[in-house]
Amino acid sequence: MTAGPARLRGRQAQAARNDEVILQAAREVFLDDPGAPIAAVAERAGVGIGALYHRYAGKEDLLRTLCRNGQEIYLAEIRRALAADAEPWEAFTDFLRRIVAANTHGLTVRLAGTFVPSEEQLALAEQMRSLAIEMFDRVSATGLLRDDVTFLDIEFLLEFLAGVKLGDASRTAELRQRHLSVIIDGLRSGERTPLPGQAPTWQEQTERWVTR
Repeated sequence: MTAGPARLRGRQAQAARNDEVILQAAREVFLDDPGAPIAAVAERAGVGIGALYHRYAGKEDLLRTLCRNGQEIYLAEIRRALAADAEPWEAFTDFLRRIVAANTHGLTVRLAGTFVPSEEQLALAEQMRSLAIEMFDRVSATGLLRDDVTFLDIEFLLEFLAGVKLGDASRTAELRQRHLSVIIDGLRSGERTPLPGQAPTWQEQTERWVTR
């Protein structure tokens, strides 16, 4: 029999638990207020500030980690959608529901401009863009998607959903899925109200990552 992964013990196990608690606390604190001090994360996590700084160099490092986690989730889900046996529209809408549930846009665009992204994150962002365009082109080719919408239009709609917050986490998640269903129906081709204004551009999207 092949032995399973060795269990962490002692200080290693405690460090792993602390890291998980710190990341969860950081997610809660910074998604609510990206400008909050790092001390608020330590307080929410119930750990000393020293334990936090032992793992992360500072607030920017913590924000960078949260964003990278969101990018990795997004990439895993979009690859899953592209590899699915389902019809393009079904694969696309299932993908939207999963990333809204994971709140990837809260972990990425919500934090845009609050830290300097690493070269690794810039590379991940380019992968996200490339795969997103591939999936968008695939579903557009079916004729089921309205022809005056761009993928960035959809990205901004998902960003709006990430801002929905009411009641506890369960209620918030429920409302985001409810509103996503309305958005999905609005994305289908057929009778529709023409979209006013110009579609967002990739330049506008990437400029938000410049720290100010």
